[in-house]
Amino acid sequence: NRRFFEDLGNDIRLEMVLIPSGTFLMGSPDDELDRYDAEGPQHLVVVPTFFMGRYPITQEQWRAVAAMPRVERDLDPAPSEFKGDMRPVERVSWEDTMEFCARLSTHTKRSYSLPSEAEWEYACRAGTTTPFHFGETITTDVANYRGTDNKEYNWSGSYGDGPKGEYREETTPVDYFGVANAFGLCDMHGNVWEWCLDSWHENYEGAPTDRSAWNAYGARDRRVLRGGSWDFNPGYCRSAYRDDINPAYRYYDYGFRVVCHVRGTL
Repeated sequence: NRRFFEDLGNDIRLEMVLIPSGTFLMGSPDDELDRYDAEGPQHLVVVPTFFMGRYPITQEQWRAVAAMPRVERDLDPAPSEFKGDMRPVERVSWEDTMEFCARLSTHTKRSYSLPSEAEWEYACRAGTTTPFHFGETITTDVANYRGTDNKEYNWSGSYGDGPKGEYREETTPVDYFGVANAFGLCDMHGNVWEWCLDSWHENYEGAPTDRSAWNAYGARDRRVLRGGSWDFNPGYCRSAYRDDINPAYRYYDYGFRVVCHVRGTL
C-alpha cells in the first residue's frame, strides 16, 4: 500500500495510508445481526482517493500536535485515562479533534480533517460487505472489545457464531494485534470510538452519494462516532454501526483518526 509519514518532531511520525478510489454500499442489509434502523437505507457512495491514518491518533502524536500553535482553542496535552505513548488518545471531544486537525494542517500545509462517515465506513470495509472486515464475526484475539456477557445491558460477549472472549477493561496500544484490513488500516473495530465529521442524522434518507460529510445543521449538532470500543460488546464494533454524541463530550473511550486530501504527488 502506498503511504507517507508526516514528521511531527522529536522522532514522532504519523503514518498515512492511501485509500484507493471506488464505490461501495454504505449501511447494513436488513438481515444483519444487531442491525439498527439508523444503518439504512443502504445506498451506493462514490469515494475518490484519499489518505487515512493507519492507526487511531496516539497519545504521543496528540502531545506533539498539542504543542503546536493554537488555532482556536487550547488542547490538554495529556487528556487520556489510560496512559501510554502508543495507546490511542482518548477523552477528547469532537471540538478538540477539530482543533488538532487545524493545527496539523497549519504545520504541514496539507489538508487534514476528521473522516466523513462515508470515508470511515468505506475505509473500514476495505471492499468487504460482511459485518466486520474480518468476516462474519470477530474475536478478542484480533480486536479489543468487551468479549464477556453483560447482564445489566443484556449484551452478549460473542457475535453470531463467534466465541466469547476476554474483557481487557482498558485500551490497547495501536497495532497490538498486528492485524490490518485490505487497505492496511489497523484498529478499525474496537479499542476506541472514532469521531467523524458529520452531523448526526437518524437514517440515510437523503444522504450524500459522494464521500462528503453530511452537515445539514449547525456547529453544536450531535456528531457521529464509529467503530465501537474496548468497553462495548462486539455488535457495536460492526462496520455499519453508528452512534451520536454531543460534540463537547469527552469520555475514556472516544478517540479518532485523521484523513488527508492530497492533490498531486507527495
